Amino acid sequence: MRVLVVDDHSTYRLLLGSLLEKLGVIYQCCGNGQQALQRLAAESFDLVISDCRMPVMDGYAMTREVRRREKVERRSPIIILGLSGSLSPEEVRRCVACGMDGWLTKPISFAQLREVLRYWLPTPESAVVDRRRSDVVSTHNKAFPNRASLIEAFGSWDVVEPMLFSLIEEAHADLAVLVHAQAVLDAKMAAQSLHRLVGSVAFLGETGLEVGAVDLIRRVQLIGMALSRSELDEFRHDVERYLNYLAYL
Repeated sequence: MRVLVVDDHSTYRLLLGSLLEKLGVIYQCCGNGQQALQRLAAESFDLVISDCRMPVMDGYAMTREVRRREKVERRSPIIILGLSGSLSPEEVRRCVACGMDGWLTKPISFAQLREVLRYWLPTPESAVVDRRRSDVVSTHNKAFPNRASLIEAFGSWDVVEPMLFSLIEEAHADLAVLVHAQAVLDAKMAAQSLHRLVGSVAFLGETGLEVGAVDLIRRVQLIGMALSRSELDEFRHDVERYLNYLAYL
């Protein structure tokens, strides 16, 4: 079986790639929906796992274009699963409306991914008539992870360690962009970096920081950068403390 992973966050690509490799599944990764369409036009895949929200082209637009091409070319539909940090009723509605077959919440564990593949990928002994599911979602608590919980969730420290390194490195890069956005009072740049930081801080489970990031995105868009300075500074310090904790692990 061949799986295409589509996500603008390199740590998510690293995680899913590591888990798929551990499961013995052939996979490729790309960073946005436009790149995914190019891969799908050139190669054959059995399943696509795509982030819902990405720059250039998001998962919703990508799925709509895939379904349009399948209809025009009279091809059998490929299975497309949406991947999101949180799934509100509105998010689920958008997944259904664009033609996704199912949806998952980040982060997905080794055991969950194994069950997802067992369910969705074709097997000789089973044929599923209606495959659409909304129950393949992960649940999180707000306690910070520890080594034992991460190994239990992702299978081994060999998977966890490079994932943590990538997560910390990428989050620090996004924090640097946020600092620059504050210096030049660029609300659009700040919102983009905050969106990426939502993915970083929620990667290993809910921490509460992701809620603050979403609120800040709305705040800077409504009242601007200057009036949001203290809240942005506090959020950056909270994220830095969390990243230091992960580095300690």
